[in-house]
Amino acid sequence: MKFRVFIIFFNVFLVFFLALVCILPFAALGRDLALNFWKTNWYAVPLVLVILAAVDIYFAVNGRIFFLLEKEDWPALVQLLEEKVFHRGRYTSRLVKLLANTYLVLSDAGSVTELEKKLAINKSRLIGGSALIFGAARILNKDHQGAAEFFSSRLPGGENHKAGAQSEWIRWYFGFSLLLARNFASAADTFTILAREGRDGILTGLSAYFLDDNLARFLPRRSAELRETAAEGKERVRQTLKRRIDWNRELKRLETEVYAAILSSYTGKAGDFVYA
Repeated sequence: MKFRVFIIFFNVFLVFFLALVCILPFAALGRDLALNFWKTNWYAVPLVLVILAAVDIYFAVNGRIFFLLEKEDWPALVQLLEEKVFHRGRYTSRLVKLLANTYLVLSDAGSVTELEKKLAINKSRLIGGSALIFGAARILNKDHQGAAEFFSSRLPGGENHKAGAQSEWIRWYFGFSLLLARNFASAADTFTILAREGRDGILTGLSAYFLDDNLARFLPRRSAELRETAAEGKERVRQTLKRRIDWNRELKRLETEVYAAILSSYTGKAGDFVYA
């Protein structure tokens, strides 16, 4: 219902705006000046109408998806998206990402893997756009070494590397995969880089937490070094996210991203560590 209310409000607003734009010049300038004004600015009306039509068409085409998202009817949404992607061949970045995310919401990591296999055949370039989802699915399937290799190829210098906002998340998930695969030394090296240089406060805090809570115990010879690095990362987080409420606000911003939401138990513990 919220989506329908939004589109109705948007239509009413644009129609009101259009009426105001058409009437105001006549009221403020008079008939002759208003006519001269419209001779040079006539394109404003069709432009607004085009925008209105584009938004209405977009919501009409995707209305069923928005309705199911609003109801959180995930099985029905999967069925609809599978019909669009697999049967109609609409392999678009938006639909693929939404389908993969919905599989993870349903804890169906196996279907994410099957989706990736289909993408490898039909549109392999879309795998990179949802790399965090496909890598996280490997972790949920307990293929920790496979996840480490998957993320490794997407690090700077890797064959599938793409610069972007998710690159730091990919590095963190690479370290997490190594930790789960019990490659503790390499995991410690990765989390050390993020604790010291990471720009994302949540990832810096998570890295510091794992260095202090897990890796310092698994690597006793490096214990002092890792705990010192964890303390450094902790202080770096507190410089940007000064209070726990700031940490929680940042987590709230990420809650729509499934690859971040599945770490909720760890982000809570990391927050306790940072703000202890």
